[in-house]
Amino acid sequence: MSMPRVRPFVLGVACLVATAAETPGQGIVVDRRSDRPIAGSFDVESVVVDALVREQVARVRVSQTLSNPTEGVIEAEYLFPVPDAGSIRDFVLLVDGRELVGELMNADEARRIYEEIVRRKRDPALLEYMGRGLIRTSVFPIPPRAERTVTMTYTQLLPRDRNVVEFSYPFGTQKFTSKPIRTLELSMRVESRVPIKSIYSPSHDVSTELESDHEARVSYDAHDVIPAADLRVFYTVDRGGLGASVLSYRPDGGEDGYFLLLASPSPGHDDRDREPSAKTVVFAIDRSGSMSGEKIDQAKDALDFVLNNLRPDDTFNIVAYDDRVETYKPELQRYDPETRRDALAFVEGIRPGGSTNIDAALRTSLEMLHDDGRPRYVIFLTDGLPTAGETDELRIAEHARQANDSGARVFPFGVGFDVNARLLDRLGADHGGTTDYVKPDEDIEASVSRFYSKLTSPVLADLRVELSGTSVNHAYPRDLPDLFEGGQISWVGRYTGSGRTAVRISGMVGDERRTFEFEADLARPGENARYDFVEPLWASRRIGDIIDQIDLHGKNPELTEELVRLSTRYGILTPYTSFLADEGTQLHAFDQNNRRAGEQLSRLEQVQGAAGVGQRSNKAFYKQAERAIIADSLSIAPGLDPQGQPQSPEGRAGQLGRFRGGIGGFGGLGGGFGGMGGMGGMAGPARGFGLGGTLAEARDFEGNSVPVSTVRKVGPKTFFYRDGRWLDSTVTPEQESGAERVVQFTDPYFALARSQPSAANQYLAFRQPVVVKLGETVYRIEPAPKDTGPRP
Repeated sequence: MSMPRVRPFVLGVACLVATAAETPGQGIVVDRRSDRPIAGSFDVESVVVDALVREQVARVRVSQTLSNPTEGVIEAEYLFPVPDAGSIRDFVLLVDGRELVGELMNADEARRIYEEIVRRKRDPALLEYMGRGLIRTSVFPIPPRAERTVTMTYTQLLPRDRNVVEFSYPFGTQKFTSKPIRTLELSMRVESRVPIKSIYSPSHDVSTELESDHEARVSYDAHDVIPAADLRVFYTVDRGGLGASVLSYRPDGGEDGYFLLLASPSPGHDDRDREPSAKTVVFAIDRSGSMSGEKIDQAKDALDFVLNNLRPDDTFNIVAYDDRVETYKPELQRYDPETRRDALAFVEGIRPGGSTNIDAALRTSLEMLHDDGRPRYVIFLTDGLPTAGETDELRIAEHARQANDSGARVFPFGVGFDVNARLLDRLGADHGGTTDYVKPDEDIEASVSRFYSKLTSPVLADLRVELSGTSVNHAYPRDLPDLFEGGQISWVGRYTGSGRTAVRISGMVGDERRTFEFEADLARPGENARYDFVEPLWASRRIGDIIDQIDLHGKNPELTEELVRLSTRYGILTPYTSFLADEGTQLHAFDQNNRRAGEQLSRLEQVQGAAGVGQRSNKAFYKQAERAIIADSLSIAPGLDPQGQPQSPEGRAGQLGRFRGGIGGFGGLGGGFGGMGGMGGMAGPARGFGLGGTLAEARDFEGNSVPVSTVRKVGPKTFFYRDGRWLDSTVTPEQESGAERVVQFTDPYFALARSQPSAANQYLAFRQPVVVKLGETVYRIEPAPKDTGPRP
């Protein structure tokens, strides 16, 4: 049975407010008659975007419903930031079906408009768009307590970098609304004469479907959100059975560069390079007494799903175990209608009872495999600790390594909280697989089926990747997975040498190794800022790998120090570094922070229970990240009062429970999440949404995520709230002491904005004091003194 090729991607990327003007769209509403700040004067009820992309040309239609929640008339003017006025064609804007006049301005003309509004409203919100072009519309009224439906269509030539095409849509402009948007939808269809290979979004949870070599669909649907990040989608085109692209970014200075390699086979079936290989699957099912009831029924349903979705010529077997081990057949069976019926009958007869002999079940599963050129997979399911036979974690792992002389991949599934999660993680790490955990309220069959759907049709096994002319280090995942039909790999790493490189990808097709070669450019320092999301994505996976090494091999001072350094720089708050969110923590007190992290890492000794499983789930979350860690796509309003000022700890404490996981297992974090200690959750809807980035995300010991109000992600930078100001994580105390002071809305303030690349102006849009490093200079940007007189 062929499974649909639907790929959800956890997007991936740091806050992308810097790119909020990549395309025009719903834009920004400004009330021309009011001196109120830009944010908060209108509501957006819904935004529905429909896009058709043909050969780099996007035809976009936007329908947006605005409402005026006030008692006065809003004299609305629409501003549409555009990066390149020359790329926009045929824009038409309708308000309730009547066409509205619009004017396309170049960057210099647009700068004057932006600056005039910022000066008059004493609101820095539009500064991030200075340096870009602008579509400016004529003024139209929105009566009190009334709605207007605005529809815009436009055509744009999308940017292309070698074989990578980027589509973006400025959802980030919606952060200027006064309350969450009820409905936010985007549907995009891509058509290309050259086959479409990979689809990747670094910003949002999108669903993608490759309908054929030449057609794909991308969709996004959210409700009751205020998005702070623009939606970005990259798709690659290439001929041949395998396509690969490299997105790279290298910061200024002497740092290594960062790359993201995307590789995918074509979804079609007409090329011999895309013919799926026959595979071998062994499913080991725990039938111990603790599996009684609904758990055993769900596990048997999962096994039925696997059996019903094997392919002709696949080989398979079933291992059922408690304190004894039983196999469906003594040796592997070739899959056909007869063996399928026979195996399903065997599954039906499985009954729970007895204790759990994990060691014997693993050895039995692995010893029946042999290296016959096929990809080999063991799906190992258990709901308990080893209680029969060998029970020592390290000896069980060693026995499995000795038994696996065929090089099979092992994919453990831990069901519930009564498992040794560290043992299961060790088995996955030792044998090139990944570990999944099914929580007590989750469905086993759904989890296993979702996982197995990705394994249906292998295309290339035992993958190897080489980049010529450079040195690659700390690349993740460490063990590249096999490549499946309809699947995709994303490999992130660092490199030393910039410039042209040849990318060689090789893999086994049956008993033959095939090699594919592609040309790529590795960015030089300061190049490819559009791909700066690759750096924090790498940091997330590196953090997951560090925690994994400490978990499996013990604490290490060097790794602990690197964990703290990466968490500080990128605002990736693990349970072991969550104290960084405490306003009382000094960011650069490295010895003290390393000691605190080391104390928290002792919690890895918990191998079962909610914290034992949750910590291993956290590792997988970081190691398998497809985007940098932010709190969904919500705008920054956490912990701020209606004037944009930080709430008191008491006010924030009352808000935190509204978010999934609450404060969960943060109670022992030494003044971090448990005692609140100056951090907090997100506040409810408030005036002042959306300025200064998105929330960072913290995770507790049980795997829950919590938005953090004292840490903001703004473009590639991280800011911490300390002593009444927002502090750029890269600024040292010595550098701050020599910071150049600039007051908002003064001539030097606007001169600074004009002197910076447009992407840097987002750092000037905070409403509170902010210390930021721009180039080689550190600035302290102070809010303008409050005045009650007329505004210029």
